[in-house]
Parts: sequence; C-alpha cells; structure tokens
Amino acid sequence: MTSTGGGDGSWLRAVVGEGGRGPLLTRGDQLVHGPRRLGELAQGRPPGVTGSQWSTASREGYDFVVCAADTALPVFAVEIGPVASPGSPAPRVERLKNAVAEAVGLAVLRIGSPTLRADAHGRRILAYVIDARAYAALGAGEPDDAEAPPVGFRDILGRLPDGRTGPVNDLGALARAAAVDAYVARRLVDPIVRGLHVRWADGPAEGWSWVQVRPGVCLVERVTVHERRVSAGVHPGRLAEDLAAVAVGERMRALDAAGPVLTPHDELLAEIRLLESRREEMTDGFAFAHLCAD
Repeated sequence: MTSTGGGDGSWLRAVVGEGGRGPLLTRGDQLVHGPRRLGELAQGRPPGVTGSQWSTASREGYDFVVCAADTALPVFAVEIGPVASPGSPAPRVERLKNAVAEAVGLAVLRIGSPTLRADAHGRRILAYVIDARAYAALGAGEPDDAEAPPVGFRDILGRLPDGRTGPVNDLGALARAAAVDAYVARRLVDPIVRGLHVRWADGPAEGWSWVQVRPGVCLVERVTVHERRVSAGVHPGRLAEDLAAVAVGERMRALDAAGPVLTPHDELLAEIRLLESRREEMTDGFAFAHLCAD
C-alpha cells in the first residue's frame, strides 16, 4: 500500500496489490479487493483516537474494499456475515472499529446475516451494489414524462429465470423460482417466498423473508443492512429483504437438514405483530400491517 500524500485531510490510503493480491473484480470504474485490515486502509492513527483504540481497531478487517480505479482510493468497505452476539466482547470491538473508520473517513456497508457469507455470496452482492450505485449516480430512472414516477434500479423490468416478466434486479429472483420448483416437487406446501422490510431510525435497515415448508411451519431468514457514509444505490430495506430471500434460497437446498431451525407460523406472526408495535421507531413506518392478519 502507498500513502496518498494528498495533504487534503484524508486519512485513507491507496490500495495496491501486494503479495499477489490483485483485484477480485473489476466493475465499471471501480476495483474490488479482497480482505483488508482497517490499519491497511488508513495512513495512520487519526486525531482523537487513542493509541489503545487504534491498536485494537486497526487489526480489525473487512471482507472487501471497493476502490476507484483511477486513484486506488477506497470508496467503501464491505462486511458480510453474522452480527456480533449481544453480551460478548465482539459488540464493543465493533463499535470501536466503526468509530475509527468514521474518524479516517472510511465508508462501510455492513450486511448482517447468519447464512450469507463473503466467499459464497460477496461478489454477486458487490456487483449488484456497484451497478445500483452507478445507475443512481447517472440520474438513471428520471422519467421522460414529468407525471410518470421514476423507475429505480430494483424496479427495472425484464425476463426472469422462469420466463416471466418481472424486476430483473431482484436478488431474490432465483430463490423465488427455486421455491416454485420445490413446491412442484412437493418439498414445500407453498410456492411463494414472502417478506417485509423496515428501516430503524437509530439503526440498520432490516429485511425478513420466509417460505412455508410444511403446514404451519416456515423457513425464516433475517438480514440487516447498515450504511455508514455510503448508499447501496437502492433502498436499504428492500435490499435487506431481497438478501433475506437469497438466504432462504440457500437454505432451501438442504430442507431435510433445516428441520431444527424452522419456525412455527404462529410464532412468526407474533413476531411480525411485535414489529408493527414498534413502528414509531422506524423512519418509513410499517407498510406490512396486512401480514399481521395472515
């Protein structure tokens, strides 16, 4: 790595390949690098951060770093995986890491999921986010007719894997098609992957997705998307819901082994009603009240 030496107050440094670690992916005018420690992305300890804080945070890493191809400077870093368990030392370290990343000006996209992993799903997610951000940056989706609503990246229509017309930028499309196949094969009692999403006022966006495996029993996944100084290019709640559908698709591949972690439908319904009761804590309200009567 080399320091930018720009003298502009930025504490980020250019990312270069070392020891054969070149970009994992080139997408448009951006390069995606693999795992990097926070200490590798900063020029040094920034003002306001103690030596002890820096020593701890600088050793923490990210799964991916997206960089501008022309300057090699980080645009944002990405984490994908389980959320730290409350009560363990991990949340404190995570808070410290976030504070130091903020101090050096590093944008971070954090995707929390018990099922999704950087090695298995990261490149697909990163390609999607980079494309969505580019679409938004170009002002794409502005209507030709002032009375027509703009078409966002997630809502672009095209041909789906099952031959129907629908939103081609739905990351959960493959999972939804797989659910139909599983239903036809009598592995599910309902072919529809359902979902919801919310955006917490003082926290991440959260997406839920589920499919009914047997009468009264569901396979449920929850994903959080936390944007720090960066936009994913689409509504983070919708992204979280789509990623939850991707996770459902992963677990549908091993339904026979999923029995111990299936959720009774009544329990899921109670959790949705509890979620609705917290609508005052959400930035966009709760648009899924109809599910509470399911």
